This record gives sequence, structure tokens and C-alpha cells, in this order.
Amino acid sequence: MKEIKVKDEKIIIRKANKADAKALIEYLNVIGGESDFLTFAAGEFGRNVYEEEEFIENALKKENALFIIAEIHGKVVGNLNFSGGPRERNAHVGEFGVSVLKEYWGNGIGEELIKYLITWSKDSGIIRKINLRVRTDNALGIKLYKKLGFLEEGIVKRDFLINGKFYDSLLMGLLID
Repeated sequence: MKEIKVKDEKIIIRKANKADAKALIEYLNVIGGESDFLTFAAGEFGRNVYEEEEFIENALKKENALFIIAEIHGKVVGNLNFSGGPRERNAHVGEFGVSVLKEYWGNGIGEELIKYLITWSKDSGIIRKINLRVRTDNALGIKLYKKLGFLEEGIVKRDFLINGKFYDSLLMGLLID
């Protein structure tokens, strides 16, 4: 667990647990409608509470997975989900997704979630590389990832299709040594 201050608000960053399932589903259904930079839109998340509980429990069991949330006064305002590969040959590398409620954008919450992931990865003894995909037109996201040491590795053409328009993704990675 980690506590940070943002605009006189105490934000707690902690590992998700089974009891967070309902709040996480509500949160994810909201953020899906707040940004076109996510891999899902409003109403597309698609898990029920039971399925989310199982997802959280499975993440907690894996040594190469991390599921954290940021909360203010018990309200989920951000999350990060990282999962390493399922086999010995790729267990050391994984990809993450991160999101923050729109009303809290620009307050450093996403950055703190990613820093938590980086520290956790260094301490894990397993994770040697963190990957991410970001839309090429998400300038603020790319700037943040570069600030945290992620390097550009390639472009995936037509990775997203939103309202009939294709968007490319930038692949980025951070070596953990």
C-alpha cells in the first residue's frame, strides 16, 4: 500500500481484492465512456461481479501479475492491471493497462500507479520487461511513458477501430534490470 497527496486529498494505492469487484465494475463502466484511448467503450467491459471476483483472485495468485487501485475516501478513481506471460519462457515479460477517472486526470494518479508497477517489478525477482500499447495520437500518454523510461519499439497499424475510423498503436517497453 502507498499513500500520496493530490490537491489536499489522500489517495491510497493498494492491491485490489475480491471485495472491490462491484466497485471496479462500476468504475470500468464509467471510464469506458470517458476516453477513446481505452480498449473498451461504455458498456463493453463485459464482466459480472462474480467474474470480476475470479479475475482479481487469479491475479492475486500469480507471482507475475499485479492488480492495483487508487482510491479516495473508499472510491475507486484509478486502476492498473499487469500480467506476465503464462509460461516459463515469457513469464518475465508482461503488459499493463492503466486508467483514471476523468475528473482526476492531470493529478499524477496514473503516473503514481505506473511507478508502483515499476517498483513492484524490480522487487519481484521475476519481471524483466514491462510492455504497453498506446494509441499514436495519445500525446499525453506517450509523454508520460517516456518520462518514466519507456522506449518506443514499434507501430501496430489499425489496432483500434472506433466509430468506423482506424487508429494505430505505439508499442513501448521498459527493461527491468
